Amino acid sequence: VRLLGFLLISLAAWYLGYFVAALVPQHTISVAKLQEIGKKPVLRAPAPKRQKCDHWTPCPPGHFAYRILSGGGKQRRAKICFEDEQSGNVLCVSRITSCVIDPADHSGEMMDFIRNAMEGTLLLMATHDDGSTKLKNEAKKLVEELGSKEIKNIKFRSSWVFIAAKGFKLPDNIQKEKINHSDQKMNRYRGWPAEIQIEGCIPRNLI
Repeated sequence: VRLLGFLLISLAAWYLGYFVAALVPQHTISVAKLQEIGKKPVLRAPAPKRQKCDHWTPCPPGHFAYRILSGGGKQRRAKICFEDEQSGNVLCVSRITSCVIDPADHSGEMMDFIRNAMEGTLLLMATHDDGSTKLKNEAKKLVEELGSKEIKNIKFRSSWVFIAAKGFKLPDNIQKEKINHSDQKMNRYRGWPAEIQIEGCIPRNLI
């Protein structure tokens, strides 16, 4: 009797397993999916929003964004950005003047820009290649009158960036000038120092 009962129970269990297996669709549950059950969802931070002139943080409301990058090496041109407008050449936009000193002598153009700039003009400058011999002393003097403390210290292939204002005063808390001299032991490129840059925000009501 016990043996018969055991056989009947085994047969019933086999039929029940077969019935359940027939009802469950194939490929529905995998080991990987079972392991995922109970895992906490991974929260991913959203991609950071690009700011004007590639700033890490946005400028406050009512401010202009700017970034001045000197040249570095023959293929790395100087770049000047103002409110996301990029320039690698001499440029005059509205009341903003940007100037890149490249291997050609642009002393005359620079002096004309500075002299003809109206009161309330913001000037952004950078070097590419050699500003020491490609910029005449008269042009350097005009830049010095704008507040530059390094223009006459430029040496062969020095990297130099500068922001100045004509007819108004820039905030004291912004970096206005930076220079990096060529040093054969420390140059990033062969015969060229590393690029340098300054960036910041200018209150719109100053211009």
